[in-house]
Amino acid sequence: MNLDNKTTENVNFMIEKIKEKLKVLNIGAIKSTHFDEDLYDDIKEIYEHVMKRDSFSPNEMQAIAEELGNLRKQ
Repeated sequence: MNLDNKTTENVNFMIEKIKEKLKVLNIGAIKSTHFDEDLYDDIKEIYEHVMKRDSFSPNEMQAIAEELGNLRKQ
Protein backbone atom coordinates (compact mmCIF):
# COMPACT_ATOMS: atom_id res chain seq x y z
CA MET A 1 0.00 0.00 0.00
CA ASN A 2 1.37 3.39 -0.98
CA LEU A 3 0.58 5.75 1.89
CA ASP A 4 2.00 8.71 -0.04
CA ASN A 5 -1.36 8.99 -1.81
CA LYS A 6 -3.88 11.06 0.15
CA THR A 7 -6.92 8.87 -0.36
CA THR A 8 -9.89 7.86 1.75
CA GLU A 9 -8.77 4.24 1.38
CA ASN A 10 -5.40 5.08 2.93
CA VAL A 11 -7.06 7.00 5.78
CA ASN A 12 -9.24 3.94 6.46
CA PHE A 13 -6.21 1.65 6.37
CA MET A 14 -4.18 3.78 8.79
CA ILE A 15 -7.03 4.20 11.28
CA GLU A 16 -7.70 0.45 11.27
CA LYS A 17 -4.00 -0.33 11.82
CA ILE A 18 -3.79 2.21 14.67
CA LYS A 19 -6.81 0.57 16.31
CA GLU A 20 -5.26 -2.89 15.94
CA LYS A 21 -1.89 -1.81 17.33
CA LEU A 22 -3.42 0.00 20.30
CA LYS A 23 -5.89 -2.84 20.89
CA VAL A 24 -8.73 -0.35 21.18
CA LEU A 25 -11.45 -1.91 23.30
CA ASN A 26 -14.24 0.41 22.22
CA ILE A 27 -13.77 -0.03 18.48
CA GLY A 28 -17.00 1.79 17.72
CA ALA A 29 -15.56 4.94 19.23
CA ILE A 30 -12.98 5.23 16.45
CA LYS A 31 -14.27 4.81 12.93
CA SER A 32 -12.36 5.65 9.81
CA THR A 33 -15.43 7.49 8.52
CA HIS A 34 -14.90 10.04 11.30
CA PHE A 35 -11.79 11.36 9.56
CA ASP A 36 -11.36 13.56 6.53
CA GLU A 37 -8.65 13.42 3.87
CA ASP A 38 -7.86 17.06 4.65
CA LEU A 39 -6.13 15.86 7.82
CA TYR A 40 -4.23 13.11 6.03
CA ASP A 41 -0.78 14.32 7.04
CA ASP A 42 -1.75 14.49 10.73
CA ILE A 43 -3.25 11.00 10.63
CA LYS A 44 -0.19 9.65 8.84
CA GLU A 45 2.09 11.18 11.47
CA ILE A 46 0.13 9.43 14.24
CA TYR A 47 0.11 6.19 12.23
CA GLU A 48 3.89 6.26 11.74
CA HIS A 49 4.44 6.99 15.44
CA VAL A 50 2.19 4.12 16.52
CA MET A 51 3.67 1.62 14.05
CA LYS A 52 7.27 2.19 15.15
CA ARG A 53 6.51 1.45 18.82
CA ASP A 54 6.18 -1.99 20.39
CA SER A 55 4.14 -0.98 23.42
CA PHE A 56 2.37 1.98 24.95
CA SER A 57 1.70 3.11 28.48
CA PRO A 58 -1.92 3.83 29.41
CA ASN A 59 -1.11 7.56 29.35
CA GLU A 60 0.36 7.30 25.85
CA MET A 61 -2.68 5.40 24.61
CA GLN A 62 -4.95 8.05 26.09
CA ALA A 63 -2.92 10.83 24.46
CA ILE A 64 -3.12 9.14 21.07
CA ALA A 65 -6.87 8.59 21.45
CA GLU A 66 -7.31 12.26 22.41
CA GLU A 67 -5.28 13.38 19.40
CA LEU A 68 -7.41 11.23 17.09
CA GLY A 69 -10.47 12.71 18.77
CA ASN A 70 -9.20 16.20 17.97
CA LEU A 71 -8.86 15.23 14.31
CA ARG A 72 -12.40 13.87 13.97
CA LYS A 73 -14.85 15.57 11.65
CA GLN A 74 -17.13 18.01 13.42
